Amino acid sequence: MNGVTFNQHSNNSMSRRLDRKSFIRSVAVAGIGLGMLGRYGLQAKSFAPITGKRIGIIGLDTSHSEVFCRMINEMGAEGLGYRVTVAYHPASNRDVLNLVPSVSKALTDAGVTLVNSMDALLDACDVVLLETIEGGPHLEQVLPVFEAKKRVFIDKPLAASLPGARAIASASERYGTPFFSSSSLRFDPNVQQVMQGSVGKVNGADVYTPAELEESHLDMAWYAIHGLEMLYAVLGPGCQQVSRIYTPEADVVTGVWADGRIGTVRGVRKWPVGIAGTAFGEKGTAPLGPFSDQAYRGLITQIIQFFDTGIAPVKPADTLEMFAFMEAADRSRKRNGKAVALDV
Repeated sequence: MNGVTFNQHSNNSMSRRLDRKSFIRSVAVAGIGLGMLGRYGLQAKSFAPITGKRIGIIGLDTSHSEVFCRMINEMGAEGLGYRVTVAYHPASNRDVLNLVPSVSKALTDAGVTLVNSMDALLDACDVVLLETIEGGPHLEQVLPVFEAKKRVFIDKPLAASLPGARAIASASERYGTPFFSSSSLRFDPNVQQVMQGSVGKVNGADVYTPAELEESHLDMAWYAIHGLEMLYAVLGPGCQQVSRIYTPEADVVTGVWADGRIGTVRGVRKWPVGIAGTAFGEKGTAPLGPFSDQAYRGLITQIIQFFDTGIAPVKPADTLEMFAFMEAADRSRKRNGKAVALDV
């Protein structure tokens, strides 16, 4: 009896893995675009109330795993009873920043159980934080989460490329499981004030951010996405073209929106710089940032609300347009700064 049960479980697991690999291949070949997926309407649907409050973390190669665990587990009533209880670090993850030992110890010291497989994690949690620092593995790692119908926050960058980001959105639709992805800078208090109308209609914005490069990712996806997230938070979607001036030390990336508004991202690689900027509104100007723990707290509050309701505070279509912006910036660099239309 036990042998039969084990074999059936093994066969089912193998079948699911093959199905996931087939899905990854199919979306890679198809080159899914926004128009093919109903504009990712999943997030507008209503979802049944969640019954469990256990959070599982995937990926211990980033400080976010430790910081988010600590902040969530210290939230009290504001955390609505959610707690990080289990974590899993995929063996295939590169430890880019050499953080896995220290983050693993911090979570263990906090009472979090470390498990050695994705199945074990999903059996022990109700919702998921996908924290793997590199965007490339996110599709493969999130598919079993979607399949298990567990709501998931996917830390930035959502993916390493625009096709990868589109594939994740497609998988979310296919499995009927909601997700969202965002930098914490979107939830900076100053950014939120501008979004709520403190300077009226926003006519433009300039932001600056560190912009280290990682060759496996779109140039802006590795770090400058923080600044881009602020830009999109206050300007919204609708960018039509991007141009980029590149030097080894810095970038200036300019986006022109359909209504003529202009947003710029200055990415800096050669000297210390924070993450901040300025919004230009019809009633005056306002600061954006700088980064602080309040941005983390704002993001975590949104994550908890998303876990509880299934309603994402950032639409997948908006995140995908950011990836189209970043891809256009890379194409502009290759064309010596020529303006490039977004592929949306």
